[in-house]
Amino acid sequence: MPNTQFPIPNYMERPILYLAITNHGFGHATRTASIAATIQKLCPDVLLIMVTTAPRWLLECYIDGDFIHRPRAFDLGVVQADSLTMDKEATLAKLLEIKKNQNSLIASEVNFIRQNRVHLILADIPFLAPLIAKAANIPCWMISNFGWDLIYRDWGGEFLEIADWISDCYSKCDRLFRLPFHEPMQAFPNITDVGLTGGSPRYTADDLRSSWGITAPLEKTILLTFGGLGLQQIPYDNLHHFPDWQFIVFDESAPDLPNLVKVTDRKYRPVDFMPICGRVVSKPGYGTFAEATRLQVPIVTITRDDFAEAAFMLEGLSNYNQHQILTPTEFFQGSWDFLSQPLLQPKQSQPIAKNGNEAIADAVIKYF
Repeated sequence: MPNTQFPIPNYMERPILYLAITNHGFGHATRTASIAATIQKLCPDVLLIMVTTAPRWLLECYIDGDFIHRPRAFDLGVVQADSLTMDKEATLAKLLEIKKNQNSLIASEVNFIRQNRVHLILADIPFLAPLIAKAANIPCWMISNFGWDLIYRDWGGEFLEIADWISDCYSKCDRLFRLPFHEPMQAFPNITDVGLTGGSPRYTADDLRSSWGITAPLEKTILLTFGGLGLQQIPYDNLHHFPDWQFIVFDESAPDLPNLVKVTDRKYRPVDFMPICGRVVSKPGYGTFAEATRLQVPIVTITRDDFAEAAFMLEGLSNYNQHQILTPTEFFQGSWDFLSQPLLQPKQSQPIAKNGNEAIADAVIKYF
């Protein structure tokens, strides 16, 4: 689509967009911030209200212009010690607490929405958002590749009733923008499929290499990224097997190794380093998979049987990007010889659409 800005007619009040983001890790916040940034770029008059407990600095990594940050949580995703270790008991307790307090949560937010004359809710993908929108008498559009009802239903037991409640909440959504690598999302009555979303690199390869002392060739430069929650048990000892390679991490607690580059400056994001890497090693996660696939950077990942979204993610990855899929044992106990093995090629010959940011932004602006 042409890079033009959409003017707002003088007779209209300033359009106000309320973006509600699920309270789980950093992935939902960064992918929504990428879309918000595209909306702001195409229509600078739109006022963005970013409703998330993710830190402001993270949002500022994606959104150049001004926005209001409202730290509120309407869901929790999963209580986790790190990016792979889940606490189902604590998750259930918090979900039951949200269910018990939903009326007061909704009422306080409706009050804020009315006071601030919000026109539209765009949500990724807290299940109370459609109920808040209905109570405020404005539309709720949602964005995701999965719903939390899928995750909880897969756990069975007491989570089944929670999943039914969440599916019912989602059924009141006015429109879903369904991202690639998705589950069916059958609770949503009105679905629009869009292409991949995500951030784009902000620095040239030469700038990154000189700033961070990266001298290894592309095929021997590896990005290790495990989301905002990190991973406690990355087997960094394996890096000794690759003395002439360079590994890039955003993990401040990583050991000091001669071939390990620790990125601690918050203005940099994993997506900025992807173009200078031969492979990205990551847990299954939409944000990393989407940004790497947009840039055609191969992904090495692991299976994850306790999180139902992972199966859809891995299928999407194997269809549309060069990849390697490891067992947890191969990753955590192996010697990482997979780095020297050839990549598997994508199963689909047709490339995947990559215009999700623009498609959603265009729809929002047309609505205003």
